[in-house]
Amino acid sequence: MARIIVADDSEDICRLLKRALEKDGHFVTVMYDTLTLDERLCRQAELIILDVMMPGEDGVAACARIRSYTDCPILFLTAKGEDADVLYGLGAGGDDYLTKPFSLPQLRARVEAHLRRQQRVPVFRFVSGTLHFDLQAKQVSVKEQELPLTKSEYQLCETLARHPGLVYTRQQLLEEVCGYDRDSGEAAVTEHIKNLRAKLAVCDLAPIETVWGIGYRWNVEKA
Repeated sequence: MARIIVADDSEDICRLLKRALEKDGHFVTVMYDTLTLDERLCRQAELIILDVMMPGEDGVAACARIRSYTDCPILFLTAKGEDADVLYGLGAGGDDYLTKPFSLPQLRARVEAHLRRQQRVPVFRFVSGTLHFDLQAKQVSVKEQELPLTKSEYQLCETLARHPGLVYTRQQLLEEVCGYDRDSGEAAVTEHIKNLRAKLAVCDLAPIETVWGIGYRWNVEKA
């Protein structure tokens, strides 16, 4: 069961959604404007449904205001369906968009999908070839043997492995490792890559390829 807020100036729509979502086992709070949508209510909600066209503060403005209170999914309902309106709403912090008249089964399905996504256990590991990455411990292992990587080497390795085939320039990798502190220079990236390659080579792995004149990419078939 989830706590859901429905804000729409149509009593009929509020009644329809409250009945349907409560039938799905959720606790639904209905309001006919967004002016009473305060921090306390937002922090308690697990999903919020907002009508865009409402008197006073509209749904998009309300979404932008409450985003600092909550990161729960926000679903817009609106009679507007133009691309610009959709982008405006999503740009304000919305997660989904349904145009009126909407399909009630589709709305219920989308609500459930967003709630499932909220409940997923974060992924803290991933595998690239024979390399196993522990994202919490910031470690890489091969056949249960941890590679002795420095912090910078690990960051470079994870960045490349997460996006196999994507070419990174040295400047992009420098920003990944050092943020926007560029005093280290791109030569530092070259040195880290050289050391990282040497440690991978001990395990007969060579996934880091040089793209001449540009930078580096990850070849998962060699990992």
